[in-house]
Amino acid sequence: MAVANSWWEIRILCHPSLEETAFWRLEKFGCVGTSTEKKAHSLLIRGYLPQEKAEILDLAALALWCEQDALLLQVPKPRFHWQLIDEEDWSISWKEHWQPTPVGDRFIIYPAWIDPLDPGDRLILRLDPGVAFGTGTHATTQLCLESLEMRVDPDKNQVLADLGCGSGILGIGAILLGAAKVYGVDNDPLTVDSARHNRHLNQIHPDNLVINEGSVPELEQLIAEPVDGIICNILADVIVDLLPQFTPLIKPQGWAILSGIMVEQSQAIADALEQNGWTVVAIWKRQEWCCFQARREESD
Repeated sequence: MAVANSWWEIRILCHPSLEETAFWRLEKFGCVGTSTEKKAHSLLIRGYLPQEKAEILDLAALALWCEQDALLLQVPKPRFHWQLIDEEDWSISWKEHWQPTPVGDRFIIYPAWIDPLDPGDRLILRLDPGVAFGTGTHATTQLCLESLEMRVDPDKNQVLADLGCGSGILGIGAILLGAAKVYGVDNDPLTVDSARHNRHLNQIHPDNLVINEGSVPELEQLIAEPVDGIICNILADVIVDLLPQFTPLIKPQGWAILSGIMVEQSQAIADALEQNGWTVVAIWKRQEWCCFQARREESD
């Protein structure tokens, strides 16, 4: 019996002048099927891609490229939308191809369905991402885990916040490194369920890794006092919007790890950090993505 796979359906509503470029983008992105449909004075172009071939941040990058194409051709910006179709049993098709992944100097990520072998000096992070972003294979996730290796000190009793926690991978990684407590929030209830499942897989007590649905307002209600560090691996535009809300969450000399940022968006993030009282400590780059490490400017 054939197994039902999950596919990304990518929809681009665009000016007719963008048709050839949009099809080229979809083909280069890996889409194995495309279609076009006239919509008044626009075109609706669809592309289909197996779910395991792309993650949310890759789709966001594709949308940005399409916007840049429109800018170059001096036509209106396209409307870009994606969704998963036939979600049931989506994970079966790629589980057999996802193998244990060493990340940084400290971690090895094990799919939940594979029994761990002796990891040597590495920390075993068990993961079953479900519908959530964050398998440890994406450059942004790896950059964040490697940054956590530098920032988490088990002797400092650190309390952290993970905004847009996805599968929970970063919060789990922080606890394994020695953070005392992590508060994780995400707007997607299915993602929250996935993160809680992964917390259980890694035998982490719910008091040490608190995972709730929500964003900054819910996080403000959860924390007893400002945290030592903030982790935020989402999208650059969202980070810019959220930065002004970070101030009451973080200690005066606290730090942040920010990713989900394309290299070409790095200047905008650097400017936003400076405007909101942060100092950029380091920028790590991998492929077309980058990760910021920043610290609050010292103040009383």
